[in-house]
Amino acid sequence: MSDLPFTLDQLRILKAIAAEGSFKRAADSLYVSQPAVSLQVQNLERQLDVPLFDRGGRRAQLTEAGHLLLSYGDRILSLCQETCRAIEDLQNLQGGTLIIGASQTTGTYLLPRMIGLFRQKYADVAVQLHVHSTRRTAWSVANGQVDLAIIGGELPPELQDSLQRVPYAEDELALIMPMYHPLASQAVIQREDLYKLHFIALDSQSTIRKVIDQVLTRCGIETRRLKIEMELNSIEAIKTAVQSGLGVAFVSNSAIEKELQMGVLHRAKIDAVVVNRTLSVIFNPNRYRSKAAAAFTTEILPQFTNLPLNFKPAGAEKNGAEKNGVKPATPATPPAEPLNLSP
Repeated sequence: MSDLPFTLDQLRILKAIAAEGSFKRAADSLYVSQPAVSLQVQNLERQLDVPLFDRGGRRAQLTEAGHLLLSYGDRILSLCQETCRAIEDLQNLQGGTLIIGASQTTGTYLLPRMIGLFRQKYADVAVQLHVHSTRRTAWSVANGQVDLAIIGGELPPELQDSLQRVPYAEDELALIMPMYHPLASQAVIQREDLYKLHFIALDSQSTIRKVIDQVLTRCGIETRRLKIEMELNSIEAIKTAVQSGLGVAFVSNSAIEKELQMGVLHRAKIDAVVVNRTLSVIFNPNRYRSKAAAAFTTEILPQFTNLPLNFKPAGAEKNGAEKNGVKPATPATPPAEPLNLSP
């Protein structure tokens, strides 16, 4: 329609300025000149007859109208990307892109193996892996920026009705310590021993940290009595610190397979305590699911779990005929050796 007061390029520019905080950085990110960005914003404001930015401060701040346009612009651009990917699907997996999301542990240790298997079969499909917090990943799936994701935490309450969540696997969070630790020689340690240990942990707001605290509390362990000596922001840093003798930590089994095989870390068993979390696959059932996403769902995901995976067909409405009968995802290729998430 020729009478629209904005173009897709103008929406992209508006989004870049909001993300970068300045016209110059937005221009750099879009590989255009700053005067070109400024001219497009001026034209857009003239066409809409409303200011979009407060230009008084050092950082480009959106006005109320700017925030409103950005909200709709995000949805418009997302639909445009979805349209292009649907058209690419007509080539029957001879191209296109698969975008997968994950929280930190699954994105670092589990997804690369899955992507490797997928690429062996569909070498022409480009794969992107976005690793962020559970909350940010869930919003990316809801907004159509990510096709599917594997997460280990709870969905944001505001997204629980709009995303499809399928339990995927049980991931044990093992207690690891240096091989020379005094308790490493014991087959099983007691709960009281936990209060004597020096722990290395992720920050208190991380999903894994919250799961650990919840499970330990349910097992009658007073988490406030645990001595958290150090907080680090990555699993690799935590493993290195434990190997160096700085403390002990709870870490996903999928993150320590190599270290256990090499004999550089000890996995301790706690009497009558097992710390598990449920990994889940999430989709937006009301958005287009590409052939690449469908192939990953039915051919790759089942190879890394022993659980039955039941997914709604793409585009199924929550109140539609598929609500009570969904198709199980069946692997179309001979299963590889499954990833042992809970030894």
